[in-house]
Amino acid sequence: MTVITESQDGITTVTINRPETRNAVDPATARALYGAFVAFEMDETQRVAILTGADGYFCAGFDLKAAGSGASDSWLAGLSIPEGWSDPIADPRPGPMGPTRLMLSKPVIAAIEGPAVAGGMELAAWCDLRVMAEGAVTGVFCRRWGVPLIDGGTGRLPGILGRGRANDLILTGRPVETDEALSLGFANRVCPKGAALATATALARDLTRFPQACMLADHLSARMPPEALAAALRREWQSAAAFVAEGREGAARFAAGKGRGGDFSDI
Repeated sequence: MTVITESQDGITTVTINRPETRNAVDPATARALYGAFVAFEMDETQRVAILTGADGYFCAGFDLKAAGSGASDSWLAGLSIPEGWSDPIADPRPGPMGPTRLMLSKPVIAAIEGPAVAGGMELAAWCDLRVMAEGAVTGVFCRRWGVPLIDGGTGRLPGILGRGRANDLILTGRPVETDEALSLGFANRVCPKGAALATATALARDLTRFPQACMLADHLSARMPPEALAAALRREWQSAAAFVAEGREGAARFAAGKGRGGDFSDI
């Protein structure tokens, strides 16, 4: 199973389970992630979700081997946002990484170990809170491959970091380690290596103890308005043409072994 879902005491834990690819998301995994979070949203017994990855990796982004080979073409082609689509709540659709076009009514916490890069950073930004372990790293690593942010990153990162800091990361694609991620406001909590899931679970337990109607009302009021999110997603999707021009060749270079482990020097 590429996605594992467990529920206990009102907390749903969703784990990306492709450690052989550093939990990169292929189309099947994206579908499974989308389904897991739709199920969480619909389950009235569940109050908080945690998104994490298996074996010390959060998520290395979209599977560039699948993208470079063309194996993901039919999945991406089927994700076009229809003209006039404006409400991601009333008309939820999967994003390339899975749940990134959903606006859930309940909070989601990212428990980050290892890389949360490229589309993995967009997944983390989609979450409401981020717990980041020492030794983890985030960044727009897809910059070097000509693969655009099309899972809400260009809309959500400025909201989390401020426009200037977001521009720095979006334009340069540079790596950001845990301490800097905390100072920038990307990480809400930091913890020792290996403790991200336990820390996120403790935080989730705290959230389940509050009066829920009031907390969820404030949570909804504090979020990006649905129409602004939808506009950002539509604008991003227009950049998908850049992937055809540049990203497929870059993804093929990655699949051939260039730039592994976040190396910028050999791309």
